[in-house]
Amino acid sequence: MNETTQHQSELERSVGLWQLVFYGSGTILGAGIFVVVGKVVGEAGTLTPLAYALAAIVAITSALSFAEMGARIPTAGGPIDYLEQAFHAPALGSGAGWVLMVANTVSAATIVTGFVAYLDSFATVPGWLATTALVLVLGGIAIAGMKESAWLMSVTTLIGIGTLIAVLWALRDSILAAPAEVLTGLDASADGGEGSVGGGFGGLFAGAILAVYAFIGFGDLAQTAEEVRDVKRTLPRAMMISLAIVFVFYILIALALVGTGELSAIAEASAPLVKAVELVGWPGLPIAIASLFVIVNGALTQIIAAARLLLDIARDGRGAPRLFAKVNESTATPIPATLLISVTVLVLALLVPLKSLAEVTSFAILIVFVGVNLSLIRMKRRTQPEDVPNIPVVVPYVGVFAAGAALVAQIAQFILGGG
Repeated sequence: MNETTQHQSELERSVGLWQLVFYGSGTILGAGIFVVVGKVVGEAGTLTPLAYALAAIVAITSALSFAEMGARIPTAGGPIDYLEQAFHAPALGSGAGWVLMVANTVSAATIVTGFVAYLDSFATVPGWLATTALVLVLGGIAIAGMKESAWLMSVTTLIGIGTLIAVLWALRDSILAAPAEVLTGLDASADGGEGSVGGGFGGLFAGAILAVYAFIGFGDLAQTAEEVRDVKRTLPRAMMISLAIVFVFYILIALALVGTGELSAIAEASAPLVKAVELVGWPGLPIAIASLFVIVNGALTQIIAAARLLLDIARDGRGAPRLFAKVNESTATPIPATLLISVTVLVLALLVPLKSLAEVTSFAILIVFVGVNLSLIRMKRRTQPEDVPNIPVVVPYVGVFAAGAALVAQIAQFILGGG
């Protein structure tokens, strides 16, 4: 790559720690709590908190591996470059890049679909019109600049966190009632029965597979590596802080929903949290409106992450036209790549059901999780730089096992007709 082309592909380092924390927290919360939680409840029933806990094991171990690898190799390609440098296999890195780009793109479509469902809970707008308008707005924001996107998401994430706190307050009695419901579900499952919703331990694992989707936003932080100040310190810290925040909210929200005793209604609702607060007598409209802000976060970060991956794939000659490697001098964003990703998101959101989108995303991301954990194992055998986090080597081994087991379980579920 000549000097001019290299300059045209450079991104600007403008994002600090707390901007990155809000960026990561916003996308993870938007995907997992506001969009997919109803589908998890439909599978796992009274065992929903355990489904999120199992998913967290898969996510946290892989997130720790991402944190060290992101500090070792701080590039916009993320897993593309992790696998290539760990195994000296360009084809392996390219494959990971394409898989992850598909995952981010499909995930964005998932969240857009969820946004439209929440909007439909209080406003009558044709689904195709709402979907198209949202994708156009998000694409425009992603093009405007990374710093602008991060500041917007800082504000909307605070709104989202405030909304979740309001939901938890409304459902505080349900949280206290939830442990007894979970124990009842465990007893029924141990006896070979089913809970009020879902199918015992089979439903638990099916729910956990869907819940993995809820945590994948931390991987999107890896794609911001070329736009973060003091990246070797900031990126790992932001990943861990974001995960800690969202894990607490996931478990509390899951307990709150289970404690309502109305899981069937929540599982069938297009806007699960709105339905939950309405069940206890709270007005759903304020929750629905506020929820839209954090759902937007998730879709925006997925579009940004997918565009950065496409930029890296094109920049390194991995099968995408060189056009997508161009970074606009005024906005410091890859405009051609962002436009293509936005159009693809729009088509998927209009044509594919939400649950199918979430399952495809989980499948793709689990493949990448396995690859990133294996990459860290390989890199640690060679050297341990002093200026990056030193994650215990047992962590990526656990990560490979956890992500691999979840991947096998999803394949088995599909083969047996449960997918």
